Amino acid sequence: MDIKSFQDDLIGWFASEQRELPWRKDQDPYKVWVSEIMLQQTRVDTVIPYFTRFLENFPTIEALANADEEKVLKAWEGLGYYSRVRNLQSAVREVHEKYSGIVPDSPEGISSLKGVGPYTAGAILSIAYGKPEPAVDGNVMRVLSRILLIWDDIAKPSTRKIFEEAVRKLISHENPSFFNQALMELGALICTPTSPSCLLCPVREHCQAFHEGVQKELPVKTKKKTQKAVQLAAGIFTDGKGRILIRKRPESGLLANLWEFPTVELTLDFQRQRDQLAEHFEESYGVKPNVNDSIGQIDHVFSHLVWNVQVYSGIFSGGVPEGPQLKLVNQEEIQEFAFPVPYQKMLKQYLDFKKAD
Repeated sequence: MDIKSFQDDLIGWFASEQRELPWRKDQDPYKVWVSEIMLQQTRVDTVIPYFTRFLENFPTIEALANADEEKVLKAWEGLGYYSRVRNLQSAVREVHEKYSGIVPDSPEGISSLKGVGPYTAGAILSIAYGKPEPAVDGNVMRVLSRILLIWDDIAKPSTRKIFEEAVRKLISHENPSFFNQALMELGALICTPTSPSCLLCPVREHCQAFHEGVQKELPVKTKKKTQKAVQLAAGIFTDGKGRILIRKRPESGLLANLWEFPTVELTLDFQRQRDQLAEHFEESYGVKPNVNDSIGQIDHVFSHLVWNVQVYSGIFSGGVPEGPQLKLVNQEEIQEFAFPVPYQKMLKQYLDFKKAD
């Protein structure tokens, strides 16, 4: 391959065809960092409004470092994978305290920050600081597996090293920022997982898979294990004043520190869903609730499991032990709390049900 010609074709295409994205307006390392964390496992179209709102709330490293976690989680609400934003805030605090608010520009410094893996480190170093470091994600592995005819399984963590070495050989030292972004953009717009648009590809003449007609067979990626299904019952319970009971999830584990409605994992006896939910409520809060018929079901897919949640409404009389982890809130106050997507759906289902009632 003529590397210089490949670089020129790729970067030339990106310079003229790149999408206008809010994090591309300048090369501020903090903005690049926030965008890259948001873009992990999330589509660009989904991220744009979140990114804009997040930067309005936390425009600087100092603002995010000093922000209340509850407000940060609320700004992230709906993006999922909440450990991403917890790690981001933790790392930003370290940058604020240890590096006087300046994002490190060395591989060692940036890789030591919480939640900053090889890809994010390479993206910040190349895009914001112009360092010729590889930023290898699924998009880049797909593109390069086709261009260089690499048949190694990209689902294996060890394969990343092969692609990082390939990028080190190919990357433009004059413009590493555009080179890495161009590879990502090519994977997003042209060299897509199925039916790549080879006829529109700016580097088609450099692509070995295209010349051999095997572009649809690459990359090689073994299937993940199937997700485990979990059956749950959740209840939106109100007291005599119509206030809804919400509780905070534990500090670690799935959806840590977010708010939810009382929820119980069901045993195999599905006929007793309402009873199990009522028993869980009584055991937890010392009050026996009155559980109504189901108002619907919510199915939510995580990377490793699937929730099937039967949703109920109910009422209870008597007090519950309110505190930092347990609150009674009205419909206006509930908007201040960060809920995971399945619980946002439950609340909408409940409010629609109440309107129709």
